[in-house]
Amino acid sequence: MHFSNWLLFCGVALLVTFSPGPAVLLAISNAIAVGARRAMISSLGNGVGLFIISGVAMAGMGVVLATSATAFMLLKLAGALYLVYLGVKQWRSKTSIADSVTSKTGAVVPHSGWKLFRQGLTVALTNPKAILFFSALFPQFMVPGEPVALQFVVLTSSFVACAMLAHLFYACLARLLKNQLASPARARLFNRISGGAFVLLGLSLLRLRSKAA
Repeated sequence: MHFSNWLLFCGVALLVTFSPGPAVLLAISNAIAVGARRAMISSLGNGVGLFIISGVAMAGMGVVLATSATAFMLLKLAGALYLVYLGVKQWRSKTSIADSVTSKTGAVVPHSGWKLFRQGLTVALTNPKAILFFSALFPQFMVPGEPVALQFVVLTSSFVACAMLAHLFYACLARLLKNQLASPARARLFNRISGGAFVLLGLSLLRLRSKAA
């Protein structure tokens, strides 16, 4: 993988991981309950879960790579369309981060380090969209003919690092701006900016697929 492609992947990973999802909501909830530092224990568990899910997704892509170049191209096309779908969904969302925390993370937050770790691991492994997302994102940056295992390590490690950075950012932000997170206007602006970025990214990948065809 070229360095420029890796930088582009990191940019996409940052966009994805900074968009509110179950893991981000968990980080915010734990930060409010037990502090940003201990909340990162849960995020570490989430990172381990991401490695497991990524491994499952990459195993399937490895088979596709070895059997059919056409199937792999179709997989990349489906991935670009999926990013557009995510963008439209995010753009239309009217839910603020604080509302999501209140509705989805109402359970008692564990204080034990192991329980926090297990909580983050469970959130990652029980997210049904995770394998689909990895299967959609990774083919855009994988190079046919290069070792799949090496690409798996580089891409997954980079993605997990971006996720940990996003969780730390939101955990610290939640402690500082707890009340402001509930602002409907800020929620709408954030949803539209991140949703628009997803759509533009997906359309740009569709153009790349079109030119390569």
